[in-house]
Amino acid sequence: MTRRWSARDVIDAVADDGSFTVWDDDLTSNDPLGFTDARSYRDRLQAAAEGDTAEAVVTGSAHIVGREVALLVGAFEFLAGTQGVVVGERVARAFERAANRGLPVLGMPASGGTRMQEGSLAFVQMLKIAAVVGAYRRGGGRYVAWLRHPTTGGALASWGSLAQITWAQPGALIGLTGPRVIEQLYGEALPDHVQRAEHLCAHGVVDDVVAGDQLATRLPGLLDSLGPPPTHAMAPFDAGDVGRTRRPLPTLDLSGQDSWTAVERSRAPDRPGLPALLDAAARDIVVVQGDGAGGRDDGCVTVVCTFRGIQVVLVGHDRPAGQRGASLDAVGYRSARNAMRLADELGLPLVTVVDTEGAAATVGAEEGGIAAEIAGCMATMSGLTVPTVAVLLGEGSGGGAIAWLPADRVIAPAHAWLAPIAPEGASSILFRTTDRAPEIANAQAIDVVSLRAIGLVDEIIDDHRGWVSELADTVADQLRDLAAQPVDERLTVRYRRLRSLAAAAG
Repeated sequence: MTRRWSARDVIDAVADDGSFTVWDDDLTSNDPLGFTDARSYRDRLQAAAEGDTAEAVVTGSAHIVGREVALLVGAFEFLAGTQGVVVGERVARAFERAANRGLPVLGMPASGGTRMQEGSLAFVQMLKIAAVVGAYRRGGGRYVAWLRHPTTGGALASWGSLAQITWAQPGALIGLTGPRVIEQLYGEALPDHVQRAEHLCAHGVVDDVVAGDQLATRLPGLLDSLGPPPTHAMAPFDAGDVGRTRRPLPTLDLSGQDSWTAVERSRAPDRPGLPALLDAAARDIVVVQGDGAGGRDDGCVTVVCTFRGIQVVLVGHDRPAGQRGASLDAVGYRSARNAMRLADELGLPLVTVVDTEGAAATVGAEEGGIAAEIAGCMATMSGLTVPTVAVLLGEGSGGGAIAWLPADRVIAPAHAWLAPIAPEGASSILFRTTDRAPEIANAQAIDVVSLRAIGLVDEIIDDHRGWVSELADTVADQLRDLAAQPVDERLTVRYRRLRSLAAAAG
């Protein structure tokens, strides 16, 4: 059986004796949604805090054979290592400190995914983390990851997949969607070996499989080969001051909202999708095919077009008439990254259109590194120099949706939604049945009003008759506004926007 290392075990295995200095141990979770499943979230937090760690990630600095390194260590022993608001903040601050001190980063996640009890507030931490890691790497930072058993969900599809070199623990379970959830939702689990470290190494998803007792001897040589990172400030935030000047985020009152209605309406067979938006607004369409390496996913549509008089690159989830939004595999998200880079090269604004029932949970998707492609989309899009507008058009389920949302502006019709996993999946995780999906949808702050409150959605369009045309006009207006802004100012505002998502909710 694969060993499940505690955070303390990992730190003791890699750090020189007595060299570890903890960071941000005073940042701990609260209960921003007032959430209760089989047990209240506050009770779960209190019980978890009685263990050896105060949160699901431990960060700090240590020396490895005399060399100072920033450490980020997942603590599976704390609520299964789930990634909530405070985990996102701790991870972000660690990369900022590493940049400001010129330290390489060693990330060693172990996680069951996004913390269901914090819903969309926890989910958007993936955007924050990807933006910060992307900025750290663009500034010359060196980042190495060791994926432990297990590493799944939002942690894998953010800081677990953004390192320059990625190792994995022997036998570790590594996958975007956990086996039990796949079996509950789709009726059949993937073969066990598909989401194991050795198989993923054979498919190039991880670079090597390294035992924990070998890390201390192998890491110094790896860090030497990468060279020392430069010291660079990660403006506009100072790691020591982050959070103290932000307006507190109030506890969300969801009593008058019905997110499940939004879920049902987003899935209606007559719901307009990407084809309707293109018909309403796009002219002179040139289709861009595939991922540039022989792969193609028809659910990912990329075009260069004139959109309400503005030349843009547009990438979106297809939604043919009568169907639900596309479920893309790794090729689809690799194709989207190509579209993002194309927009930057051509100097054209990027428009992304999100409408998906969730990323593919298949053998091919896992072998193709779908979690890494999702993380790569977020990191790439957050750093583009061109104006970016995202449209949350309908269904926004899981990493497959959030991959295309780190934009300058996000626009959504009233009955769109965004959740860490479809409500049926969240119900399966919390109650081992899909029957309580409506209850979970209404508790997780997934509706667009809540998404606006936490800083993700900027404008909401009433999806009355003819709303697609109004949506297209709003996208064009936002693009014109963004184009009038100086580039440096726009990039600073975008980074600040992503960095501060739900930051005060922990």
